[in-house]
Amino acid sequence: MADGTLARCPWPGSDPLYLAYHDEEWGMPVREDGKLFEFLLLEGAQAGLSWITILRRRGEYRRAFDGFDPEKIARYDGRKIDALLGDPGIIRNRRKIEGAVKNARAYLRLMERGESLSSLLWGFVDGEPVVNRWKSLEEIPAVTPLAEKISKAMKREGFVFFGPVITYAHMQATGLVNDHLVSCFRHPEAGR
Repeated sequence: MADGTLARCPWPGSDPLYLAYHDEEWGMPVREDGKLFEFLLLEGAQAGLSWITILRRRGEYRRAFDGFDPEKIARYDGRKIDALLGDPGIIRNRRKIEGAVKNARAYLRLMERGESLSSLLWGFVDGEPVVNRWKSLEEIPAVTPLAEKISKAMKREGFVFFGPVITYAHMQATGLVNDHLVSCFRHPEAGR
């Protein structure tokens, strides 16, 4: 831009946390299972809320959910879930918390049979990000046929809070799809 600022997608506005998330994470291909699992849990917590609400609480989620360790989360019992329901640092919704436990168990079942979350998700895009060429936010869909397909497959695997809209948001966040606008400085790099 003429004033020296970077051309970027407009959705982060001027919020420093949102800008850092956009500039450093969103849309960059994530292949590490632990990070994909973290995003899966955070996207489930976000259902019905704005992403910035969850992003601001990310550190609290990391603390409350044992660093997003699926083995620990899979062992959460009623007492631990009740404790999480009293934790003001996270969204205190029983279904979402129980969903995180179910997702940890589904994740471990994948691992037990020798598959990874990364291979499952990236297999839908043949290991390469789908690169879109959107010029405006209005062009970007909330859901796609591919997101519907992935959502169905994830549900068959036992994952919950992963409907098509959340799936597409997860795909955008973890770089399975590059939805940075073509005018954004991140678009070329996110497609690699």
